Amino acid sequence: MSLDVSPATASTADDALSLPAWTYRDADFFAEEVRTVFRPSWQVVCHVSDIPAAGDYHTLEFLDESLLVVRGDDGVVRGFHNVCRHRASRLVEPGKGHCGRRLTCPYHHWTYALDGQLAALPQRKNFTGLDPAAHGLAPVDVEIFMGFVFVRLEPGLPSVREMMAPYLDELALYRLDALQPQGKVRLRPRPVNWKNVSDNYSDGLHIPVAHPGLTRLFGGSYAIEAQPWVDRMVGTLVDAPSKNWCERGYQHFLPPAPHLPASHQRQWTYFKLWPNVAFDLYPDQVDFMQFLPISPTETLIREIAYVHPDGRREMKAARYLNWRINRQVNREDTTLIARVQAGMASSSYSTGPLGDGEVCMRSFARRLRDLIPESRLRQPPPAGWGRRA
Repeated sequence: MSLDVSPATASTADDALSLPAWTYRDADFFAEEVRTVFRPSWQVVCHVSDIPAAGDYHTLEFLDESLLVVRGDDGVVRGFHNVCRHRASRLVEPGKGHCGRRLTCPYHHWTYALDGQLAALPQRKNFTGLDPAAHGLAPVDVEIFMGFVFVRLEPGLPSVREMMAPYLDELALYRLDALQPQGKVRLRPRPVNWKNVSDNYSDGLHIPVAHPGLTRLFGGSYAIEAQPWVDRMVGTLVDAPSKNWCERGYQHFLPPAPHLPASHQRQWTYFKLWPNVAFDLYPDQVDFMQFLPISPTETLIREIAYVHPDGRREMKAARYLNWRINRQVNREDTTLIARVQAGMASSSYSTGPLGDGEVCMRSFARRLRDLIPESRLRQPPPAGWGRRA
């Protein structure tokens, strides 16, 4: 299989090297990533179709924070910390649900309107001098991008639309705002650093080595490219029937997608948005996946599929076979990233060379080095270095 690559912007002297191994297991480095990489980052919570009616909500557990998005009586989707302003109880359980016209704390029944304002509390006379306007739910930034609901804890990055700007025309082909959920959010813990999951997602070189199924489906080509905030990877299904029954069935049953042009009818396209959100765009469905950091050596993969309503039996078969094919790819990747994480602990390894074609790996490492200069060091600084003012 050949690998087509499009170069990223502005190379540096460090571009020829991977990030050092210690950054994939160091507690101080992880703390710096939480502060500088993740707190300002945009994280996808759900799709607007997950919360269609007033009072519908969806949560995201992220960096020891519980966040919720809820649709208001006015139809606006807002985001808040899932924390009562009285004694910090969680307002709703993780997942999705419907709260009616109010969010009510199960501990002391403090009640909030769907716009976050404190609406009522028992024994109001006991709270002398309380200003209800100052005790509404703590908000978080929300951006709805092509139907997907994103939140962030702190400002700092461009909008999702600005970050995805190089591919807006292509993304528009998929009519993402009209998608409906298929199934529910799945959570898959992995005993690896989040960067190993991210690196693997945008690594084109391992496809012909470690994913025989994708190699059979894509034949001789897999293209990757890196823009400042987003990577794009793409493979096109070949006509030659695969020797594997799942892959051959998918090739056979996949019907034309009415919303896609001919150029994308047989194309699998992957986008990775900085730092940890990925979208897999297939003709038959769209998946999102997040690599949620838990600790220096733990990551929680969060994913769900979305589809355009389609009752054709051929489409149902294609979606089932897509799932089977990608479960096998996932098993292969799970083994690969575990082997890499184990190798990162070896005293024999610090950094590795990056080829000219590894443009996504180079782009990712460059941005991380800019944010955390210590990532240029071959060995970690003394313990406690990350406790900056």
